[in-house]
Amino acid sequence: MILRALTTALTAALTAGLLTFGSAAPAAAQAESRPDIVVAVADNPPTLEPAKELSNVGTRITYSVFDTLIRRDFLSAEGGGGSTLVPALATSWKRTDDKTLEVTLRQGVTFHNGAAFTADDVVFTFSPERLIGKDSPLPQGRAYFGVLDRVEKVDDHTVRFITKAPDPLLEQRLASWAAWVVNKADWLEKAKGKGFAQFPVGTGPFMLDDYKADQHVRLKAFDAYWGGKPTAETVTFQKVPEPAARIAGLVSGEFDIIANVAPDQIPQIDGYDDIETRSVVLANAHVLVYNTDNAVLKDKRVRQAMNLAIDRKLLVDALWGGKALVPNGHQYPEYGDMYQADRPALGYDPEKAKKLLEEAGYKGEAITYSTEPNYYLNALPAAQAILEMWKAVGINATLDVREKLDTMPNDDLMVRNWSNSTRYPDPVGGLWNTWGPFGSAQKTWETWAPPEFNAVGQALQTTLDHDKRYALAVKLMDLFEDDAPGTILYQPLETYGARKSLKWQPYTFYYMDLRPYNLKDEAHGS
Repeated sequence: MILRALTTALTAALTAGLLTFGSAAPAAAQAESRPDIVVAVADNPPTLEPAKELSNVGTRITYSVFDTLIRRDFLSAEGGGGSTLVPALATSWKRTDDKTLEVTLRQGVTFHNGAAFTADDVVFTFSPERLIGKDSPLPQGRAYFGVLDRVEKVDDHTVRFITKAPDPLLEQRLASWAAWVVNKADWLEKAKGKGFAQFPVGTGPFMLDDYKADQHVRLKAFDAYWGGKPTAETVTFQKVPEPAARIAGLVSGEFDIIANVAPDQIPQIDGYDDIETRSVVLANAHVLVYNTDNAVLKDKRVRQAMNLAIDRKLLVDALWGGKALVPNGHQYPEYGDMYQADRPALGYDPEKAKKLLEEAGYKGEAITYSTEPNYYLNALPAAQAILEMWKAVGINATLDVREKLDTMPNDDLMVRNWSNSTRYPDPVGGLWNTWGPFGSAQKTWETWAPPEFNAVGQALQTTLDHDKRYALAVKLMDLFEDDAPGTILYQPLETYGARKSLKWQPYTFYYMDLRPYNLKDEAHGS
């Protein structure tokens, strides 16, 4: 009943003020030859440094500004979840031994500032000064490239990546978030990257035109792009926090694409003649983080009870129309032969939860769940529903809604929501990168310090034998679920609304790929 009331209220709020079915209004005036595309999003990133702003809202923008040496081809599988690696700024690569990868670079590539792309830029991008050193301004670099020892220049168009230990995933890492290549001279000139975060220069199909994070990020076409002339003249990511306003703007023609459409709004958008929805279940999970140092949450039996009290299927049915997914552990089918297909699904057992609370000596101490209202779709109704589930087993839970969770002191944190994406299709790219030593739980919020988990993860990322790696991945997930520093809720359904004439395929990731092969506009013949 509680969940039904929550979703009914959400539907009413979103529906208020929207236009009736029929044809949406014509799109806003656009450039004669190429469109000016406007994407309405809930939020924009505070910086555009590609190895720092690794958030959901950041990567959808930086993906069009920068290139990696190797690209993951999401279109190589139906539904936008492919894992095939293809050339990008590198034309070829080969392993010369267990610790060395030799990479041949693409010639004739230029950065947005006109500088030629060379091996010097690659060596610097992955250097200790910028990315992998202890004093690097980008500590997430060590989460992605902790095994990397150095990059050596062979000649202007050849480099060698040399690792400290065998790395079975080096090629995948080079196709991931933190591997976007920057221009050495430009980065150093802009106060060692500080100014670069506001005025980035890459080799991607679009370059920064105007950046006001609280309003919009506008990109303009980089016609010298090595991958072909961009389809759009400009792409503007307009900050529109309210879901109803995003939908109304799509209907009126103000916006060409909108993000984060709620499931119950899909039929309404699809009822128009010239706009539609495009949905994909993300290789991403909405999760909860527990502060294991907090006196109330220190006993893992309390945390295990909190996990067992959550009816994830009910959340999926009530908030996502049954279209989100409850995964069997912190993993995704994209892992291929590293996916634990037989792993049991996350359990729902309120009676066992009550027993664990009793064994732990829980006396009804208050537990505060902190969330932002709009950052994650359905974050607030999910929090409200989970609190009721916890109260049903005797947990004294309260809700703390904040505009920005990142301003909360670590000592005040008890429970917060978060999301975990797989950085690349392997357990190292998911569970280890997000919950390991350089993930937010351990490094930023300092809510968990697990020595055995860390030792197993370190072994997993440096072991080449598949069977040994698989066993280590099973152990890693067993440790995570037993110690319960948090829990997975579900893999969300990401739904976009878009003009039908705009041919663009969303991926199982938050990237918005606007390269020419994935963006065509029939209304403009481009």
